[in-house]
Amino acid sequence: MNTSPTLGTGLGLKADHYEAAYDCAATGLWFEVHPENYMIDGGPRLAWLETVGSRHPLSLHGVSLSLAADCPPDTEHLTRLKALIDRVQPALVSEHLAWSTWRGQYHPDLLPFPRTEEALQCITDNIQRTQDFLGRRIAIENPSHYVRLNDHTVSEIDFLSELSQRTGCGLLLDINNVFLSAHNMGYDANAYVDEFPGSAIMEIHLAGHSADPGGAPLLIDTHDAPIAEDVWALYQRLIQRVGPRPTLIERDDNLPPFAELLLERDRAQALLEGMS
Repeated sequence: MNTSPTLGTGLGLKADHYEAAYDCAATGLWFEVHPENYMIDGGPRLAWLETVGSRHPLSLHGVSLSLAADCPPDTEHLTRLKALIDRVQPALVSEHLAWSTWRGQYHPDLLPFPRTEEALQCITDNIQRTQDFLGRRIAIENPSHYVRLNDHTVSEIDFLSELSQRTGCGLLLDINNVFLSAHNMGYDANAYVDEFPGSAIMEIHLAGHSADPGGAPLLIDTHDAPIAEDVWALYQRLIQRVGPRPTLIERDDNLPPFAELLLERDRAQALLEGMS
């Protein structure tokens, strides 16, 4: 896998920004997409992805492999994903620590699970199958939390660390997920960031969040707002400890102009360059 040191801070690639993304010459810039939107044989969307990829490194961030399900990843899905990987040669490939399928049905969410030894073995098997099929290392993202589950027997950091050790997978640390989960579940975000296994981090995500519109005392991982200052502080705390890592600015709703996203991107890039 190519994890070139030229990978600095990236942006999510949106259709409204294809031309601006291609034309942008910012140092270290790369773009990330959900592969599910491009796992097709042709058409304008795939053509644009290849065009942008001819100038900038790409990352594929999956949302539907359902690695925490109690069954192996779907072979047809893996086949289509591998075809896309072979086609665009991404620098990074990642997935979520969650499940979204049950008995052949897909659910429109990334769902939690109890962190037990049984789950650890099941997810280990699923990650190994995925990496063997794809012929490459992938990164696994820490989840966001909204509901307490009472059946956990392993801490989240220990669970992710063990997955990495057993499978050789990397980790994707989403700082916004840490911040809002700490708020929602009542733990210390600084302590989580300090304890996270830095040597396994292949990628970092930064994003905005919103308060629960229903009035519950929850923060929701909406990706529809600028990055909060508390999240920036956690990010700086992390990279001061582990050094610069490829970092993505996620924005999926209330999409601002490309130039406005670049301002957040440039702020993260300056922090990375300050750690080099």
